[in-house]
Formats: sequence, C-alpha cells, structure tokens
Amino acid sequence: MDEARLHPAWVVLLAPLAGALVTLSLAPFGFWPAGILSCALYAWLLSRCTPRQALWRGWLYGLGLFGSGVSWVYVSIHVYGYASVPLAALLTVLFCAGLALLQALFAGVYVRWVRALPGGMLVGFPALWVLFEWLRSWLFTGFPWLFLGYAHLDNWLAGWAPILGVYALSFATVLTGSCLFLAWRSRQAAALATYAVILVTLWGGGAILRPIEWVVPGAAEPLSVALYQPDIPQERKWSPGEFPRIVEQFERALPRQYGHDIILWPESALPRFYHQVRDILDPIDSHARLLDETLITGIPWREAGSDQYYNSIVALGAGEGLYHKQRLVPFGEYVPLESWLRGLIAFFDLPMSGFSAGPPGQDLLVANGYRLAPFICYEIVYPDLVAEGARRADLLVTISNDSWFGASIGPLQHLEMARMRALETGRYLLRGTNNGVSAIIDHRGRILAQSPQFEEVVLTGEAQVMLGSTPFASFGSRPVLSACLLVLLLMLVLYHTLWREND
Repeated sequence: MDEARLHPAWVVLLAPLAGALVTLSLAPFGFWPAGILSCALYAWLLSRCTPRQALWRGWLYGLGLFGSGVSWVYVSIHVYGYASVPLAALLTVLFCAGLALLQALFAGVYVRWVRALPGGMLVGFPALWVLFEWLRSWLFTGFPWLFLGYAHLDNWLAGWAPILGVYALSFATVLTGSCLFLAWRSRQAAALATYAVILVTLWGGGAILRPIEWVVPGAAEPLSVALYQPDIPQERKWSPGEFPRIVEQFERALPRQYGHDIILWPESALPRFYHQVRDILDPIDSHARLLDETLITGIPWREAGSDQYYNSIVALGAGEGLYHKQRLVPFGEYVPLESWLRGLIAFFDLPMSGFSAGPPGQDLLVANGYRLAPFICYEIVYPDLVAEGARRADLLVTISNDSWFGASIGPLQHLEMARMRALETGRYLLRGTNNGVSAIIDHRGRILAQSPQFEEVVLTGEAQVMLGSTPFASFGSRPVLSACLLVLLLMLVLYHTLWREND
C-alpha cells in the first residue's frame, strides 16, 4: 500500500489501530513487540503526509492510544461518580480525545519541522517522542501514563533503566520502530547495515548491562514486612454508617500483622481525619512501639485551625514521620475550575475531593531506623519525583486505593509503573493497596510477592535495604531529556548549514 495515496478510510482505521498497539504492549497484556510495531506503523503514516494531515493522523493515533489504554476512567465516573451511562461515556470520550490532542501536536511538529532534517525520521522522531512524553508528565498537572518504555521491564532493554530511566526505554522503542520502517522502505545494503548496527547496540547493550548490580545489600538481615489489603468496597468506604465495621475489620486483622518490622496499610485506610481516630490509632501506636515495630498508614490529615486538608501517610510505633501528597489527581483529589464545576454533577463532588497539595522537600518517613521515601497512589508514576526521594532513602513505599478503577486494566498498569520505579532507583518497593495489587518488589523490579485482587489479604515477606545508587537515581531524567533536545538542535543547525551551502 502506497502511503502517498493512502485513502482517508485507511487512515481512520490504521491510525487508531497503531495507537492501540501501545496498550497491547503494556500490562496486563505484556506483548512488548506491539509497541515497536506501533512506532513503525506510525512512522509510515507520517512519512509523506502534509502537516495538516499529520495533525489528523496524530489525533487519531492518540485516540486509539488513550481510548484503549485509559478508558478505565469510565469506571470512576459512572460507578463511583454516579454519572449516568451516557454522561460517563461522554466524559470519558472527551478525556481521551483531549489527551489525543497532544499526539496531534506531536505529529504536526514532527512533520512540519523535524521530518525533513538530516536523520529526522531515524533519531528526530524518537527524540521528539520522548520530549512529548515528558511534556505530558507535567502539563495541566501531568498524566504520565502509557509511556512506551514500560513494556520492556522484562527484556534486554531493561538493562538501560537503572542508568537512564523509562524515557530512555521509550526512546529505544521508537528508534527500533523507526529502524524497522526505514529498513523496509530502503532495502539498500548500506542502510540495512546501519540500522542493524543501531539495533544491536540498543538491544545488545541492554543485554550486557542487565546483569550489573548497581547497589548492594546494606543490612545483614532483611526486614520482615506485612502489607494489609482490606478489600473494602468503594461504596462502603466513605459511608458514615460503615465506619464502625471498617474499624472492626482492621482491628480483627491486626494480630496477623504483628511480628513484622514494618506493617503497611493502604491509602486512607481509616476514612476519617487523623485527629478524629486518635482513640483508635494511639493504642496501636503504643503496642507497636513496645514490639519495636512500625505501622505505616494512609490517613487524611487536617491541621488544627486550618481549612486545608491533605492526603497523607503517617508512621507510628517504632517509626516516625508525616508526609502530605504532592501530586494530586484532578477531580479525584481536587476539582479544576472548582467554582464552575463543584456541584454540577455528582462526579465533581466525590468524597475528599478538596485536598491541598503538600509542599516539596518533605522529610522522609523513618521505620525501625531506616529511611522510607513515601508516595501516594498516582505519585509513583512520576520518575523524577521518585528518584529524588530514592536518593535519600533505604526503601520505597507506595500506598494506593485502586478501587476507583474496578476490575479494569488500570490497577495492573499502575503496578507495572511501580515496578519500573524500583528498577530505576535500585530500591525495594512496598506497595500497599485497598483491593490489589499489593506487592513486594525487589531492587530489580521483580515481584517477590503479590496479592490477588478483590480479596482481604495480609501479604507477608521480606524487604532488603540496599546501599549505593543507580545512575538514574543520582541524575534523574535530565541526561536523556537534554540529549533529546540537543539532538534536535544539532539536526536543525546541520540542516541550515547544508541549506546555506547548497543555496
């Protein structure tokens, strides 16, 4: 099929399909070659089109990507936001279509300013892709979901993650797709040899790097940990009449958790402000201190005399520290344009949707003398936020309540991203959730123990404190992002130099 004469109907079919292939490469499907095929097909779709056509094709690609990959927000809007089916469907489509506009912008910028540069499709395409993934991580508070690099946690490319992070894996994925497309289009021996060298360097280099241990155990004995997954249905959690039953359930499960160095409860474990449940937590705090054990729990927090409240984690018993969540989820934890939207529909009045963001640079939690970098729910998907905490920490801890997304693929994607943070930073990660998947993840991103979903479970295991630092934990994403920007600038300079010489 000649792309130059591609019928619009084929564009409408192929562009969303190419975007949906990215979702197929990620959890829970895990067919990582699909992401590479997506990039190759996308490169083909943008290889000869006009900038205006690129905007349309990019938007369709993004619609396929986000429509297949994050349409689980429908569950939150309809089931827990009490929106009608038509309204929930409309809001979900608008959400995915809005995210797809960034892909349209990427495609338009690429075709208009990058494609014609020397090496535009070979290295300009992946460099620009990575910069747009980064843009998506902070624009309008950020939505760093569905990055291509997450598909490669368990293959050779994973060797690059502790050095350069998930953005480098995304770059390698797009570069692989570009090489495959260009090899198919060229079919010349010299070009094929060049692309082969690039692929061998990428994948072979990752295979060589993968066995390297960047960190070493920092304690003779690992810590014993217990993660309590209560599996409290979301419709019960915030119902005032259910609170006594929730407390009784937690107290009944406590004896199975004692006897471990660290006990971890999920996000907003007890659905009340901390000062309202002191009569429940203070005896547990005292008992855990006597046992030399630390309880870490998610809890809403409100300062005395203040109208601001936070989504927080507190360490009790043999631990200490308080952390307020910094990166809030739009609509779930705060409402953008609140004066306009609050009260419009039930979805804009979800329980505890008026949180304030915590300040940057907060102190770490301490548990049994060890430093823990805490992250609440959505925060674990921010590579540099986690790397910043990991530089000072012995362990990573994340708590979540993925009940908002039901039995969708969202919680499994979330777990995959948490695994990447452990691999990038060389730190064990404890992940406690309300209804799954709770997990103990080692410093190489491997799951040592995990809970089933939608079951009450006390998940037990061991976590090893690690010493040392990975290159990524030390420097974060700056080297990769700077390199991508530099590549584009050098290509631009080279292009204008050649243009003046030929003029």
